[in-house]
Amino acid sequence: MSDCLFCKIVSGDIPAQVVYNGPNTTAFRDINPQAPVHILIIPNHHIEHIRDWGAYDNNILAEMFQTANTVAEMEGIADSGYRLMFNYGADGGMEVYHLHLHLLGGRMLGPMVVRQ
Repeated sequence: MSDCLFCKIVSGDIPAQVVYNGPNTTAFRDINPQAPVHILIIPNHHIEHIRDWGAYDNNILAEMFQTANTVAEMEGIADSGYRLMFNYGADGGMEVYHLHLHLLGGRMLGPMVVRQ
């Protein structure tokens, strides 16, 4: 998709701090990190969101999780623990409509959701 920020990162048109670049996935540092380690893992081809994944590639989620495990090892947080998270839609906090998995770690992360 020509106007997608993450597609432009995969193509190299927009710079990013890429930590892993595989044949089907790319991982790069979030520009607004919420933890000492905050990496986004994306499919290299455009999938808009989690609800669309099966229509495009039945193996992409497994590859994204494999990439997350590899990156956690590379970042030195595999043993201490980390959080993996997908956002969907406005209420879920999705900002870029290209499927992405957040990998967060490097400190105690606390509760998943803050009660209001």
